[in-house]
Amino acid sequence: MEMKKIKTFFAVSALFAVSALDFAFDWPQNEIMSDSFSSYFAQLRGGRISPSLVFSNTETVKAAGDGKILALLTEHPEGDLFESTLGNAVVIAHDDDMLSVYGNLDSLDSLRSKSDVSAGDVLSDISISGWQEGNSCLEFQVVDLKGGCFINPRILMPRVGAELEIVLHNLTAVNKAGISYTLNSVDTLNAGTYLIYNERQDVAMPYKSSIFVNGVTVESFNYDALYEVDGKLNLKGRNMHSLSSVYPSADRMLLGEVVIPRGHNELTVVVSDILGKEYQAKYVFDAR
Repeated sequence: MEMKKIKTFFAVSALFAVSALDFAFDWPQNEIMSDSFSSYFAQLRGGRISPSLVFSNTETVKAAGDGKILALLTEHPEGDLFESTLGNAVVIAHDDDMLSVYGNLDSLDSLRSKSDVSAGDVLSDISISGWQEGNSCLEFQVVDLKGGCFINPRILMPRVGAELEIVLHNLTAVNKAGISYTLNSVDTLNAGTYLIYNERQDVAMPYKSSIFVNGVTVESFNYDALYEVDGKLNLKGRNMHSLSSVYPSADRMLLGEVVIPRGHNELTVVVSDILGKEYQAKYVFDAR
């Protein structure tokens, strides 16, 4: 096993609780700085929670691991009323019931006679074949068939460079009635269950959020997997959360769900990037 895969294995073992603990991928393109992706996994894109890691360069796309070509998807399939949202795409099956998906590709002709691929094999040049709004960028997805979820590809890839800064700004608490409270301007709240939101950033994305009430962890929310429920993608914290609760508007993003007890409370929100750098905000108020 290559050294960078060994490093990734230990990082995945520490951070990733789905089924593919001993699995690692190479980069599907040449490595770029971690702060220069076009869009991170689980970001709001096109009115949905995105299962893709979108690259920002236009280099040749390579197989991220050894496997077999499972499917070739074309942008304009014959006799199909609906175009592929990934444009021309390749789906590769790997060991441990893992799939990798490469979208927004150019021609697939060179792959039609192939079945087996090795890590680093050229798949295609990049194109504007998907719903990328004119962007010629790779859409990279990873599926864990055992876990029944999309996986954040970054937890399986070697990490390079600094992360974008995560900003905790205009945090709000929303109760079950849909009433929103700006946390830095409230002295009292009603006791009960609240969804905690941060102002959404265009690209930067936390890897994990933890919320403490009076020093006790009441929520731990990882952005490492998306689960399908009733045909829609959900993020998992204490509960499953669909698009409408994760992104209730274009400018808000869910950090977790908490129960606020009666009395004097200290609420601490901690978010971290995939390298473990933490950002924190603290609020003190009474609940009646």
